[in-house]
Amino acid sequence: MTSPAPALSQTEQADPDALNTLAEGLAADRVYDPSPEAARHFRIGAQPLALDADTLTLIEGLGAPLLHFYQALNSLYRRAQRGTAPAFVGRWLNLGKPDDVLRLARMGRFKNAIPRVIRPDLFMTDNGHAITELDSVPGGMGITDALQSRYGNMGYNVLGGADGMAQGFAAMLKDQAKPVDTTVAIVVSDESEAYRDEMTYLAMRLKGMGLDAHVLHPQEIQFAESGLSFTRHGEPVAIDVLYRFFELFDLPNIPKAELMLYGAKKGLVALTPPPKPQLEEKLAMALFHHPALTGFWEQEIPTDSLEVLHRVIPQTWVLDPAPVPSHAVIPGLEIDGAPVQSWDALKPLSQKGRRFVVKPSGFSETAWGARGVVIGHDLSEAEWADALDAALDAFSHTPHILQPFHKAKRHQVAYLGSEGGIARMSARARICPYYFVTGNGQDATATLGGALATLCPEDKKRIHGMTTATMVPVLRTA
Repeated sequence: MTSPAPALSQTEQADPDALNTLAEGLAADRVYDPSPEAARHFRIGAQPLALDADTLTLIEGLGAPLLHFYQALNSLYRRAQRGTAPAFVGRWLNLGKPDDVLRLARMGRFKNAIPRVIRPDLFMTDNGHAITELDSVPGGMGITDALQSRYGNMGYNVLGGADGMAQGFAAMLKDQAKPVDTTVAIVVSDESEAYRDEMTYLAMRLKGMGLDAHVLHPQEIQFAESGLSFTRHGEPVAIDVLYRFFELFDLPNIPKAELMLYGAKKGLVALTPPPKPQLEEKLAMALFHHPALTGFWEQEIPTDSLEVLHRVIPQTWVLDPAPVPSHAVIPGLEIDGAPVQSWDALKPLSQKGRRFVVKPSGFSETAWGARGVVIGHDLSEAEWADALDAALDAFSHTPHILQPFHKAKRHQVAYLGSEGGIARMSARARICPYYFVTGNGQDATATLGGALATLCPEDKKRIHGMTTATMVPVLRTA
């Protein structure tokens, strides 16, 4: 067995030739493109990112709390539809969604269905850890798998293992259907085209593990009374599991979307993630902190998981323009220690006081990636006021949330420079662990497949994939 490679303490310890070979391999896998203008361009790190023991422990144990959160959120929505939860819950979660999508989401066939891939955006701050978003249709799985595999083969002991991502994804997909030979269609829409190559790579990895996986365009899906299929070598191939790599807000633009969803609701194919947009809203984090729901969360989520979630889910507010009664306040929102009764009180804040983030909650083309995100202290007072007004005006069709701005800790990062040598930068990191869910109900488990660290230059406030970001797996340390 190869001994784990030590973490680098000096830039000079990195081997540029080895990193160039790694980059060439990623390019051959089509999960990386060295062209600076390419969507798949990023900097090649000298090593996986080493994290402190507390963060590693958190990541390794976070799957179960997040699984419990999704299960409870699903239960909360169902209660809201029955009228046994506060009315605002269903109202908030239904905003902006067409009636046909809501009817599909409420079908008995999908009653207990939850997302089977869970990916939080985790930040390490001076005050602990913060999950700023949860993604149940996440990109990055192919890139993370390729990086873990290649750094693992270089001798690094990466979190999740060299094959953890592919194995976790395969186990999740196989769990959705019971045939001995499961055929999986990973359907990638035009809107998600930038992720097609990495999903194609991941499908290749799944085939190497005995799973018949194919990346398809929606146009390639065929429907018959017996089920869904696609054509291979001139013959129809039945699909057992359809992995939905497209967003529900985009359904009107997706060819054959109605046929795919019809096949799922008739039980002709196993569909994951389920067509339940209420489980894909960022405002779920505001529901977690809402005082009217405290008893619900305590009843639904085990105590140990609840304690973890309280540590990592930051205070979040829904920018609802409804007037706050004169005898009430916006729960948990304060300015200089005083409670807030109106969103207007946020508008005249100083630049230091505007350390907030506004972003669309979900079911919108602006609600993924770094789109639609507004950082208060990046704006002038007038621009900040306009951003709040715009978010409040959009409430009926695209609700927005407000969160405190969480400044990530700095890391010193070595990477392969443009001239072929080793360069270094001070960066801030976003950690994206991937958890794969198998089983159902109380028997469900969420297994960590791996984690992707995106390290952006420290002057960048939005930490996401960009050409100047270094992307590496996470190092598992003793």
